[in-house]
Amino acid sequence: MTETNGLSHSTGSTTVGGAPAPSDRNSLTAGPDGPIMLHDVHFVEQMAHFDRERVPERVVHAKGAGAFGTFEVTNDVSRYTKAALFQPGASTDMLIRFSTVAGEQGSPDTWRDPRGFAVKFYTTEGNYDLVGNNTPIFFIRDAIKFPHFIRSQKRRGGSGLRDNHMQWDFWTLNPESAHQVTYLMGSRGIPKTYRHQNGYGSHTYMWVNASGEKFWVKYHFHSDQGVEGLSGEEAGRIAGADADYHRRDLYDAIERGEYPSWTLKVQVIPYEEGKTYKVNPFDVTKTISHKDYPLIEVGRMTLNKNPENFFAEIEQAAFSPASIVPGIGFSPDKMLLGRTFSYPDTHRHRIGPNYLQLPVNRPRAANVNTYAFDGAMAYEHSGDAPVYAPNTQGRPYSELTGPAEDGWEVDGELVRSAQTVRSEEDTDFYQAGVLVREVFDDAEREEFVKNVAGHLQDGVHGEVLQRAFQYWKNVDAEIGARIEAAYHEAVGQPDPGKEAGVAAATAHS
Repeated sequence: MTETNGLSHSTGSTTVGGAPAPSDRNSLTAGPDGPIMLHDVHFVEQMAHFDRERVPERVVHAKGAGAFGTFEVTNDVSRYTKAALFQPGASTDMLIRFSTVAGEQGSPDTWRDPRGFAVKFYTTEGNYDLVGNNTPIFFIRDAIKFPHFIRSQKRRGGSGLRDNHMQWDFWTLNPESAHQVTYLMGSRGIPKTYRHQNGYGSHTYMWVNASGEKFWVKYHFHSDQGVEGLSGEEAGRIAGADADYHRRDLYDAIERGEYPSWTLKVQVIPYEEGKTYKVNPFDVTKTISHKDYPLIEVGRMTLNKNPENFFAEIEQAAFSPASIVPGIGFSPDKMLLGRTFSYPDTHRHRIGPNYLQLPVNRPRAANVNTYAFDGAMAYEHSGDAPVYAPNTQGRPYSELTGPAEDGWEVDGELVRSAQTVRSEEDTDFYQAGVLVREVFDDAEREEFVKNVAGHLQDGVHGEVLQRAFQYWKNVDAEIGARIEAAYHEAVGQPDPGKEAGVAAATAHS
C-alpha cells in the first residue's frame, strides 16, 4: 500500500508503457528548486502527449453530442430492400451524433443553425451510415458550392467574426437556398432539445430488393417526443446561461431512464417514376409530396446508453454517407455524390487513415476482409496473407462484372451546368412559398418575419440588403413586404415601399 496525502491505494498510475509511474505530482529536478531533467521520461511523455491530445475539430458539425441505442424493425419493407437491418424482426445496435453545422467546438448549442442527424448502424453486413440533418432539405444542390457556402457561414478573414452580411450575400446570390433558409428562420429553426426534433436523410437514396428491383427512397425520423422549438429570445438567454444546453439535456435524459426514440418512415418512389416526376427527386433543396408518395413506417430507433468516454466514442466517431450495405445505394444527387468523397477524406485527415479500426467505428460484421493496407496506427492486420488481388494464395477477393446492382442509367455530354427545371414546382422559390403560405400558421408567419428582419438588422447593408428584400418577395410577395416593413420599423427608417404607395395614392387623388 502507498500513502498520498493520507489517501491509500493499492496501485499507482503507470507510464504509457505499463511500468509503474514514478510520480504524477513532482518532476525530477536537480534539488528541490533546480531545473527539470530531460531524462524524466514520464514527465516528457505526459507533456508530449498533452500537446497532441486534441484532434482537429470537424470543419462543419464541430460541436455535438451523441448516444448509443437500438433500431428495431416494426414493419415489413422487404419488398423494397434486401438490406439486413430493414428485414422483419431485425434489431440493430446503432450510434447517433447530433450537432450544429456552423459553430465551433465551444459555440452555444442554441444558435440558429441546422442540426446534424448522423446515424451509424452496426449491421451484420457492415456499417451503414445515414448522415443527414434535422431538415428535409439543404441550402445548395451542387457539392462544388459547399466550401463556399460553409465559409460564408463561418468567420471573416479580417475581423475573425461571424457576419450576417456575408451569409446573406451568399444566400441571395444562390436562390436555391430559399427553401432551407425559410425553414431555418421558422419555428423549427432552433430545436428545443436534440430529443424534440425530427431527422432526415435529406438526400434521395436507392433501395434494391432481393429480386433486383430498384426504388428511390427518402428517410424521415419522426421524434416520438414531439417537435418543439425555441424562440430567438429563449435561445439567446439559454446560450448565455448554458452553452452546452442540448448536450446536457440528452445526457441527463438518458441517465434518468427517459430514453428518446424516433419512428423511421420512408417515402418510396418507383425507379422509373423518378425520371419524370414533376420535382427532381435528386435535388436536395426540394421535398417530395407526401400525397404523391405517402410515408411508410419502417421501425423505431431508441437511445438508451450514454458514451463512457466522450472523446473516444463521440469525438472520434466518424460518419460517412459513403458507408452503405447491400440493398442500399446512392442516387444522382450531386450533393450526395460529392459527400461520398469528402466525408471519409475528412476522417483520414482528422483521425488518420485507419480511423475505421477504432472501436467506435469498427464494423461488427463477422467477416471483414479488406485490402486496405498499412498506414499510420494500423492495428488490425491480415498477417502474411496476400496484400494484393487477384492472387492464387487463397485469400478471397471480389471481381463482379456487368451492370452495378445499385446503379442507374446515365448518358449525355460532359457539361458544367445547372440541372434542368422540370416544372414550376421545381423552381427555386416555389416550395419555400408553399412553406410560408400553406404550412406556417399566422403565429409562425409572424415569428418568421421577426426572425428574418432581426437577422438582417445585424450588419446586412447596401446591395445585399436590397437583394435580401427581393429574395423574400420572390418567395412570397406579401411576406417579403412584411419583412421589409419590419426591418425599416426596427431601425427607425421610413419604409420606401410604404412611401411609394402613399405617393402614388396622393398623385392619383
